[in-house]
Amino acid sequence: MSRGGFVMQIFDRDALESAVRDGRRTFTECDFSNADLSRLDLSAIGFSNCEIAGANLRGASICDSTWIACRGVGASLHATDCGDASFLRCNFANTDWRGARLSSACFEDCKLTGANFSDARLLGIHFERCLLVSAILRGVSFRKSELIGLDFTDADLGGADFRDAVLTECSLREASLRTASFLNADLRGCDLGSLNFSDAGALRGAIISSSQATELLGGFGLTVL
Repeated sequence: MSRGGFVMQIFDRDALESAVRDGRRTFTECDFSNADLSRLDLSAIGFSNCEIAGANLRGASICDSTWIACRGVGASLHATDCGDASFLRCNFANTDWRGARLSSACFEDCKLTGANFSDARLLGIHFERCLLVSAILRGVSFRKSELIGLDFTDADLGGADFRDAVLTECSLREASLRTASFLNADLRGCDLGSLNFSDAGALRGAIISSSQATELLGGFGLTVL
C-alpha cells in the first residue's frame, strides 16, 4: 500500500471488498483478471494501469470511477451502472456492455473493437478518438451527440439513432446502417465509404457535402456531370 492506495497487487473478490470497506481507494498496476466483481459498489474509485481482462463486473456500480490505461479485454460489464465514469486510453476490446447505464460517461482514446453495447443507455455519453471497429451498437441512441474521431468500420449500427448528431473525423466505412436514422445528422466530416442501396436509405435527411454525394453516386455506378 502507498498513500492510501494499492500498487502492484493481485485482487480477488474478497480482497477488493475488504479494500472498499476501508474507504475509497486508488489502484495502480493491480491485477483483477478473471475476478468475479459482479454487483460490487466500486463508485468513485480510481484505477490506473490495471489488468481486468476477463473480469465479471455484471450489475456492479462504477459510477464516478476513473479508468486510465487499463486493459480489460473480454470483461463483462453487462447491466453495469457506469454513470459519469471516465475511461482514458483503455483497451476494452470484445467487452460486453449490454444493458449498461452509461449516462454522461466519457471514453477518450479507447480501443472498443468488438464491444457489445446493445440496449445500453448512452444519454449524454462522450466518445472521442475511439476505435469501435466491429462493435455492436444496435438500437443505441447518439441523438444530438457530438462524435469526434470515432472509427465505426464494420460496426453493427442497425436501428441506431444519430438524429441531429455531428460526426467529425469519423468513419462509417462498411458499417451496417440498416434501419438506423441520421435525420439532420451532420456527416460532412465523416468517411462514408461505399454504401449499398439498403444502407444508403438510412442517410435520408442527413447533411453531406457535394464531394460525398458524388462519391456515393459513383459507388452506385452513376456519373455526376
